[in-house]
Amino acid sequence: MRKMIVAVLLVFGCTLLSGTSSMALDKLVESVAKGCEKEITTYCKDVTPGEGRILACLYAHEDKLTGSCEYALYDAAVQLERVVAALTYVANECREDLRTYCSDVKPGEGRLIDCIEKNKQKVSNRCKQAISDIGLKKVK
Repeated sequence: MRKMIVAVLLVFGCTLLSGTSSMALDKLVESVAKGCEKEITTYCKDVTPGEGRILACLYAHEDKLTGSCEYALYDAAVQLERVVAALTYVANECREDLRTYCSDVKPGEGRLIDCIEKNKQKVSNRCKQAISDIGLKKVK
C-alpha cells in the first residue's frame, strides 16, 4: 500500500508541476476525496488542501485506511498511470514535430497540443496518429 500511495503522490505532483489541469484530474481528486472521506475528516481535517498535502496526510496514516480509501487510491494510481503512458506515447511520437514547430511554447495548460493543432498541415502522420490513438484531439 505504501508504494501505491507514493506513486499517487508522485504522479499527482508531477501532473500539477507540469501545469496540466483537466476535468479528468478533477474527477480523480473527487474520487479519492469521496473514497477517503472518513480518513480525510478524521485524520486530515486540519490540513490545508492543495499541493498534495491531503495525500501526504493519508500517507502518514496509511495503516488506518479503510478498504474504500485504499481502493480509491489504487484506482487513481491506475488511471494516472494510463494517462502518463498515453502522454509519453504522444510525446515520443511527436518529439520531432514539437522540436520543429513548438520549441518556443511553454508546456502546460494544453499549449503544446494547441501548437501541434496550429501546425497540423506540417505535422508528421506519426504524430497525428498518436494523438488520434489516445483521443486527445483530431489533428487532420
